[in-house]
Amino acid sequence: MAKMSDTQKDVADGKIEDMDKYVYEVYQNQINYYRQKSVSNRKNYKGYRFLTILLGALVTLIASLSTSDIIKSVAWVGGVFAIATPVLAAALTIINSLSQNFQWGATWRDMSVNAQRLEKERDRFLTTPVGKRNYKYELRVLNEIVLQETQAFFQRVLDSEVVPTEAPPSAENEN
Repeated sequence: MAKMSDTQKDVADGKIEDMDKYVYEVYQNQINYYRQKSVSNRKNYKGYRFLTILLGALVTLIASLSTSDIIKSVAWVGGVFAIATPVLAAALTIINSLSQNFQWGATWRDMSVNAQRLEKERDRFLTTPVGKRNYKYELRVLNEIVLQETQAFFQRVLDSEVVPTEAPPSAENEN
């Protein structure tokens, strides 16, 4: 079982004694999440792009070779090529479909940008003098950034309609 930090225990108990630490940890946790998922999506994107290029070239090569007299002259080789061409074409179709459905490239981009936005907001929070920090505002900004990215993700992947959200209010308007 995962060990809870003191800040997580305070939140679970309904009290937060060190709001600076809590807000900072929430920012850091979100930044770490988006960075890790960005790396995962980048690997998927690049891997599937590589497979698309490789399989596309192989399908073309094998289809071309299967029509040559050298391949046709050996019956079993011609049979292998005749089977390999549609199998590779089907694999290519599957790879392309997965890539289009999961949108790893766009997700990689959005998660990288979102992590950077969160870092910018975290740095703004850290450079605000302690006496002037507005914790309610900070958490609203953080949650709004995460919510916007989540809505964009579902729009991209599921092509579902996203209800527009309002920009977070300025710190001066928060109590």
